[in-house]
Amino acid sequence: MTHYDAVVVGAGLGGLTTAAILARAGRKVLVIERGNSVGGAASSYKVGDLFVEGSLHETSNPRWPTDPKHDVLDRAGVRDAVEWIPSNEFYEVRGGPLVQPFALPDNLVDAYNALASRFPPHRAAIRQLLDEMRAIASAADDTSSANAGPSLAQKCDALFGGDEAIKCTLAANLCYYHDDPASLPWHAFARAQGRYLLNGACFVRGGSQRLSSALARAIRAAGGAVLLRRVATHVSFDNNDRPISVTHTSRDGDDPQTAGCDRVAVNAAPTAATAMLPGSIAMRWSEAYTRRQSSISLFTLTLGLAESPRRHGITSYSTQLLPDWMTRLTDYAAATRLMANEPDGRMPPLAIANYDAIDSGIPAPPYTLSIIGPDHIDNWREPSAERYHAKRANWQAALLRHLDMHFPGLSRAVVATSFNTAHSVQSYLGAPQGAVYGFAPNTGPGSPRTPLQDVYLASAYAGSGGYSGVIEAAGACADIILRDSGLDVVNNAARA
Repeated sequence: MTHYDAVVVGAGLGGLTTAAILARAGRKVLVIERGNSVGGAASSYKVGDLFVEGSLHETSNPRWPTDPKHDVLDRAGVRDAVEWIPSNEFYEVRGGPLVQPFALPDNLVDAYNALASRFPPHRAAIRQLLDEMRAIASAADDTSSANAGPSLAQKCDALFGGDEAIKCTLAANLCYYHDDPASLPWHAFARAQGRYLLNGACFVRGGSQRLSSALARAIRAAGGAVLLRRVATHVSFDNNDRPISVTHTSRDGDDPQTAGCDRVAVNAAPTAATAMLPGSIAMRWSEAYTRRQSSISLFTLTLGLAESPRRHGITSYSTQLLPDWMTRLTDYAAATRLMANEPDGRMPPLAIANYDAIDSGIPAPPYTLSIIGPDHIDNWREPSAERYHAKRANWQAALLRHLDMHFPGLSRAVVATSFNTAHSVQSYLGAPQGAVYGFAPNTGPGSPRTPLQDVYLASAYAGSGGYSGVIEAAGACADIILRDSGLDVVNNAARA
């Protein structure tokens, strides 16, 4: 039996980042992944000729030292292993209470100038809001107060009164974080949103799989191992309830093998790991997490077009399309459950990524267009697979009609589609409730530490969720493991 300093269960973005840092710090690391490839949600793949981006729409730019991913990805050895392509602006917002589209720049100075020009009565309030965003986003570690203070809705009401157009402009991309401004803490929103405005928005050239694969290469180059198509089935503990080994099998349950270890990092939802733990240990683990609320889920409709989306009026990289019925920012909360029923004309707010608008490195034709929106697992609890597929097809058709109204001729250019719902997220990623961001932000951030000594979380549930949140939490997880093992984090990071 080979012995490892740490076994990482799951090769998603969090597990890979933690493992890469540990391996480059001289730790002997094993990563166990049930899938055919690394990445989890941070994957890119093809459905026929259609390129599908699994998760990455926009992220703040890690090339800036003020971005939380900067040092973490540097220590993992991959920050410069991929190209970070600027999106040139944060997003364009259309619809809802806005009479005309508005393009929000992805830096604080230009964002202020554009907002002040569009909404001149609110110049002072805009300055106050952006200054607070800057301060919160610049703080090195301010997660302790992330759930304190007013909600996003309360903050917007206090600053902008009844002007719903500016509120919807500032938070048009709400589904990047949550689905209800009345329950999303202002601090949590400002921290995440402010990082885009502080560091700029970008995309990994070629898709998120490039980053996941680079992390796997970094692990192997540092002497670590990454096993694919293997399922971690059981963690064994000593008499002091400390992990001593992880048993894993092939996906059909054959070929059991055991890896000895000092520590275990779980790259999954906490509840998904319960089955690997014995008796009373599983009970203690479960009690710590069962009351934590999961984040929202999302649907993703990926379209392959025979011609560039620009020919149909989608000129921005990121477009936030708000529905006509959404006249107030707080109306957003009603969108999550729309898909519980058959389409009735009311569409959810949509975030649209046009990868042809930047040097994305995504192959074309067909030209990839990603459309995401808020979703809930209960929307898809149909009595049969046939009913599920029929309703999903109806919603896909309705979404295409809706897009065609705003971007005439778009639907006629569609030659390929892929539609993933909250049910898809739960089934394929093993994410309870189809959660995409770990714990709900109104319940506070998670932590890499768990109720079990020497067992850690290296996933969205270990921090604030989202692309940056996962990487930041993974770095924190690696640091805690290094400290717990008596290794100096700073010196070893420098040597790596």
